[in-house]
Formats: sequence, C-alpha cells, structure tokens
Amino acid sequence: QVQLVESGGGLVQAGGSVRLSCAASGRSFSSCAVGWFRQAPEKERAFVAAVSWSGRNTNYADSVKARFIISRDNAKNTVYLQMNSLKPEDTAVYYCAATPARSTTVFAGSGQYTYWGQGTQVTVSS
Repeated sequence: QVQLVESGGGLVQAGGSVRLSCAASGRSFSSCAVGWFRQAPEKERAFVAAVSWSGRNTNYADSVKARFIISRDNAKNTVYLQMNSLKPEDTAVYYCAATPARSTTVFAGSGQYTYWGQGTQVTVSS
C-alpha cells in the first residue's frame, strides 16, 4: 500500500514557476512508476508527466514539454514537478499517482495507476 500527499500548489502569475511535491509513504514506493495528472474545471483528468521508478525515464504531455520537469528522490520517497513559464491554461488541480512497475516503465494513462493523492490546486493568473 502506498499513500500519496501532494503539496506546493498555490496562486502564481503567468510566466512564474512552482514546484509541486508528492510525498509517499509505504515501503514499495521506490519500485513504483509515478505520474502527474491535472484536472481543470469541467474538463477530464489529463496526463502531465511521468517518471520511472529508477528516475531514468520520463514522459511529458506535449503541452508541458520544455516547461515542466519531473524528478524523484527515492531516498526521500518524493517526486517533484517543477513547473516553469506557467500559463493560465495550466490552472488545474494537480494529482500524483503511483503504481508498481519495472525500472524503465512510464505510464501516461490514468487507468494504469493504482494509488492516487488528493490533489493540490495550482492557479495561474494572467
């Protein structure tokens, strides 16, 4: 069992940066692939970024490539999402998710994840 808690959200101006954290409890977290998803009002949950449990493989949605960076520190049981050059359309509740996986695997589908956090709100003002 893995429990996930997101933090770091808030209000930021367009062009600014925010770093989200996903802190995990549970001994198996270091062998989990982790993803970030977001859900804007009246929209479906969408993939943002993912990282393999080794940290060597990553995947990004086209809309955030070159702006967001996902990373992890398995010693701290934490995954980060560094969000740069933020735009108003990045406004959403951001969720992290985890699932047991092989060292190089990354997943982009929400249905592929077993564990979910409660989400953290990011609001980008224009």
